[in-house]
Amino acid sequence: MRNLLPIIGSHSGGRSAMTCRFRCGDACFHEVPNTSSNEYVGDVIADALSRRGALRAAAVVTVAAAAGSAVVAGAPQAAAAEAKHGMPGKPVKPAKAARGLRFDVVAPNTADQVTVPGGYQQNVVIRWGDPILRGAPAFDPEHQTAAAQAGQFGYNNDFLALLPIPGERNRQLLVANHEYTDEVLMFRGYDAANPTREQVEVAWAAHGLGAVVVEEDRRSGKLTVVSRHHLNRRITATSEFLLTGPAAGSSLLKTSADRTGRKVLGTLNNCSGGTTPWGTTLHGEENFNQYFANASRDTDKRYGIGTGASERKWERFDKRFDVAQEPNESHRFGYVVEFDPYDPTSTPRKRTALGRFKHEAATVRMTSDGRPVVYTGDDERFDYFYKFVGSKRMRHGNSRAAREHNLTLLDEGTLYVAKLTGDSPASEIDGSGTLPADGEFDGSGTWIPLATATARGAVSHVEGMTAEEVFVFTRLAGDKVGATKMDRPEDIEPSPQSGKVYVVLTNNTNRGKTGSPVADEANPRTNNKHGHILELTERRNHADATSFGWSVFLVAGDPADPATYFAGFPKDRVSPISCPDNVAFDVHGNLWISTDGNALGAHDGLFGVATKGDRRGELKQFLTMPNGAETCGPIVQERRVLVAVQHPGEVDGASVEQPASAWPDGPGKIVRPAVVAVWRADGCDIGV
Repeated sequence: MRNLLPIIGSHSGGRSAMTCRFRCGDACFHEVPNTSSNEYVGDVIADALSRRGALRAAAVVTVAAAAGSAVVAGAPQAAAAEAKHGMPGKPVKPAKAARGLRFDVVAPNTADQVTVPGGYQQNVVIRWGDPILRGAPAFDPEHQTAAAQAGQFGYNNDFLALLPIPGERNRQLLVANHEYTDEVLMFRGYDAANPTREQVEVAWAAHGLGAVVVEEDRRSGKLTVVSRHHLNRRITATSEFLLTGPAAGSSLLKTSADRTGRKVLGTLNNCSGGTTPWGTTLHGEENFNQYFANASRDTDKRYGIGTGASERKWERFDKRFDVAQEPNESHRFGYVVEFDPYDPTSTPRKRTALGRFKHEAATVRMTSDGRPVVYTGDDERFDYFYKFVGSKRMRHGNSRAAREHNLTLLDEGTLYVAKLTGDSPASEIDGSGTLPADGEFDGSGTWIPLATATARGAVSHVEGMTAEEVFVFTRLAGDKVGATKMDRPEDIEPSPQSGKVYVVLTNNTNRGKTGSPVADEANPRTNNKHGHILELTERRNHADATSFGWSVFLVAGDPADPATYFAGFPKDRVSPISCPDNVAFDVHGNLWISTDGNALGAHDGLFGVATKGDRRGELKQFLTMPNGAETCGPIVQERRVLVAVQHPGEVDGASVEQPASAWPDGPGKIVRPAVVAVWRADGCDIGV
């Protein structure tokens, strides 16, 4: 296959060079933006893992030959692993598992398809380019226009939400993020050095958010799109947004096109998100830095904005993407967006009170007196995770007054950043993943206040920074207060049942390298290419607490590797997993984990893991992705699982002319990101 991209060395986890290039602007290959001396979470974890090793040593080091054979470096070995575990669709049946996880394990594989357990069925719900708005044409990839794309489902669907529609039986409202575009796979003959205006405008229209009504076939479980429904909507890189909260109107946010500092066009690189109890959805702007060119300030460097041309060359067609011409435009991205999908006339809002950084997600837990708490991670090596505690109580009901009030909840409150401390001696954290003497990586943590926003104004809690500076340059505020450096904090989800908070750390191959922080108890592994997950318990289980306890719940990788850990569950009875990314909970309290960048030689997938009881830590693979694709979403309902199949075919050297995948429509058709629904063929609940 013709190699269209320069070879730039080993990539993060199992990602291709193409994925690193288009998704995050080679974030793992630019200089690490965080040069502060703050403690590294790996060092913290290393201290904590030592305590309980003696108690759980047998469970931790148990090695399964079958699991070991599944952890491979390439397709031939992966095929051998399939023979061990059972071929895709015909897996080996396990012993009775935790409720909700009673399905046949899908073996690690490299099949160019979505592989699901035996007895389960699937359908493609919606693809890139499917028309959803009235008047939108059918998808024609050879003659795509910006006007057509603005009425069609966008590219690279990531976060998904399914919301009820009162009064419409068997229908739900599907909301999706459209994170980024991969022009090499969208346009025939694409010249990365010289994109055309039409290609750029199509890309603008393919970014953003989408809302589309879907209908369930009660006989089959299949979901289909209801086109031209009045709730269907597309939000793009040129749609109008409001900037709200304490930084709105700041001189740091004013541009030549917006003298008020309160309006901005578009949203970029929306990764994961969340839903709110008042009926809106939240969307995290992540790798926004890659869209901007010609930066020179230290603050730009801290956010990873480059000094030269951008990858997509958008600055050639709109000066707002040229930092040299519009220095404040980049300050208007990197926020959590709140979207009201039930009001087709609403203007989405960027909530500055939640801080500006590479938001991976934004998930909500309510305090006992009805105030929102939002957890969110900064997806960068050695950066931090945060929470926002609102000061206003939610009003119940669907009256206009209640809805208007609730749309102000995320503008007032206090923004915090996390600092973690391990409880084992540093000498017991050697970076190998070996548990400390007490048998567990764990410790305590504090939420350090950064700034508080009120109706009367905002107050900074960071010496040397104004409140506006804290909310616009939040990373620098975290540096100043000594937050703990983490291994790429991605999704952070509180359990609806237990209240425990799960912090997903995808990977960090720079951990322990010369000049980089070494392992600590919260980030206990050097060259952490497979990632891990922390479990936090807020003090007294109060969402607004300012302290918490933590432990390492899962250390990902080959179960045959002594450095891996599955909450103490026997490792000969778990699936291999690498690079956890987004998570969701089912009604049984199980945590479902989607992966991004599997570094074990097989494709990414979706996994369920028990979080309680005597099967706590039991992890099972539910499905796998096609060639080059990342698992996104996910949504786990009682009778249906939805996943977003993001960037299928995104393999080094691939193009429209030379595709690396034939998914979802078969050979001869352009590769298209899409949303897939999975259900049991007998109509019963998932995994019971």
